[in-house]
Amino acid sequence: MRVNDHLATMPAGYLFAEIAKRVRDHEAAHPGSPLIRMGIGDVTLPLAGAVAKALAEAAMDMTTPEGFHGYGPEGGYRFLKELILRHDYAARGVHLEEDELFITDGAKTDTAALQELFAPDALIAVTDPVYPVYVDANAMAGRLGAYQDGRWQRLVTLPVTHENGFMPQLPRHRVDALYLCLPNNPTGTVLTRTQLQAIVDWAREKGTLLIFDAAYKAFIQDPDIPQSIYELEGAREVAIECCSFSKTAGFTGVRCAWTVVPRQLMGRMAKGGDASLNAMWKRRLGSKFNGVSYPVQRAAAAVYSPEGQGQIRQALAYYQQNAALLLKALSDTGCEPVGGVHAPYVWMKTPGGMSGWAFFDYLLREAQVVGTPGEGFGQGGAGCFRLTAFSTLEHTREAAARLRAAINKL
Repeated sequence: MRVNDHLATMPAGYLFAEIAKRVRDHEAAHPGSPLIRMGIGDVTLPLAGAVAKALAEAAMDMTTPEGFHGYGPEGGYRFLKELILRHDYAARGVHLEEDELFITDGAKTDTAALQELFAPDALIAVTDPVYPVYVDANAMAGRLGAYQDGRWQRLVTLPVTHENGFMPQLPRHRVDALYLCLPNNPTGTVLTRTQLQAIVDWAREKGTLLIFDAAYKAFIQDPDIPQSIYELEGAREVAIECCSFSKTAGFTGVRCAWTVVPRQLMGRMAKGGDASLNAMWKRRLGSKFNGVSYPVQRAAAAVYSPEGQGQIRQALAYYQQNAALLLKALSDTGCEPVGGVHAPYVWMKTPGGMSGWAFFDYLLREAQVVGTPGEGFGQGGAGCFRLTAFSTLEHTREAAARLRAAINKL
């Protein structure tokens, strides 16, 4: 049989494989060395009690004839969709219809799958540095051309760096789709309402689809920073929004998310005429997805209970405290850290013009702290480094002290 050449010839998942190799080599050479891992993007706190209780009760319901649930309704159970629409949208002045919201098993899953709505030759833009899934999914479909000298031939990259305030310079020519992750992974930065409105206005003018990944919105602390793209005028005409319970409520191992595709969102067909992206996404899910299980959706619904909300706020505050410790330690060394206020990620310039990989090796050797080199997120991440707040408070305090000492030695 013939294989998908685009997938078969893709560069290997270099970043985390290389990190794992260097860590293994260090541990072999320094047995018993107490490493602190601050590169992980996974949550570490356990599920909220209210969520776990709802999950267990729903699982037990499934053992009874009257409580058993097989295939769920298309797009998700109404009890969960109504809660999301009320708390995540109506509470912020956004009105959505129930059939515009689809319950799925992850924002990563959806941001990777949405490219199936695009034409084979669609022109894709991403910010740089970037969450790699946006790029990889389009590369697997053959949409990005050849990979040469560390770049995809047909990928439009928009640098977001310290120098431009992490606001992408939008291309003058039209692109078919632009992926945005806000609060941003990996930089932890956000955009103001005015900045985001400018992007929506540009997308409307150019006929560009925005894929808005809001997986980290629960970390936003400023009420004036949009938590949904649909808070902006005209966004319903140009944007699909993905969100997740993974970082909001620790669902990385439970899996529940949602995607919003407004009814008025239309795309152009090759032979003329328009097609509804809402109808296309619904059709795609009907063929390729059987839904999120009933117990998991009941667990997600418990996130919105008064008890669940209180427990989740405590977990978010815990991670935000960790981020503040990292920000303070790095600021004391003059490394220009950003993020960490409205996101669990802290992004920094490496000291002395070191590459991200050189700084990785230095921290591993001198501080026994593991982070993530910025180069792994694209060429725009060169000379930068990412640390995460997803650790214990004890480990974060120790890591902050080690980081401060190691950087001050340079």
